[in-house]
Amino acid sequence: MTTAILQTTYFGPVQWYQKLKRFDHCLIEQYDSYQKQTYRNRCIIATTNGLQALTVPVEHTDEKALVKDLRISDHNQWRRIHWNALMSAYSESPFFEYYADDIRPFFEKRYDFLVDFNEAIRQTICQLIDIQPKVEYTTDYVRQCANDYREVINAKHPQPDSDFEPRTYWQVFQQKHGFQANLSILDLLFCMGPESVFYL
Repeated sequence: MTTAILQTTYFGPVQWYQKLKRFDHCLIEQYDSYQKQTYRNRCIIATTNGLQALTVPVEHTDEKALVKDLRISDHNQWRRIHWNALMSAYSESPFFEYYADDIRPFFEKRYDFLVDFNEAIRQTICQLIDIQPKVEYTTDYVRQCANDYREVINAKHPQPDSDFEPRTYWQVFQQKHGFQANLSILDLLFCMGPESVFYL
């Protein structure tokens, strides 16, 4: 059985969901230290003005705060801002209306912990794209793993991944900005719907 280790993600990129589909077993790290500007609490979408990062604000007391202990902040009405951004970016996509009722509750219900929020999102997305990965969470910090994607799938400094070759698909603003690779899984879902699984 092949195992991959991943960070937790907020509507993670296509590359992250590819790992869930391709590996027999995935471990999600929750005992690592929080770092800013990662997919743990941000996703990237395509808008009419180009790429936009949507970030979930978190409360943390110090740089050594463990991801499992991160609480979501209610700062700046971020839920409303994120949902409005998604509606603005994807209301013209073929499948936005089809999936909107599944996605909207994540911007209405309050979750205390980031890891719980992200896991609820992961379960819903996996159902919508029809994959059934075997996922577990770490019970301690994992120091070494053969298929370690914790730093490979990185929002600011992605590392080489020979197993991931971004494939083009139709995007809302492709004529304006060209194809934008490895965006949030929501981009693939809203644009390709039931065919999303074939791109993973």
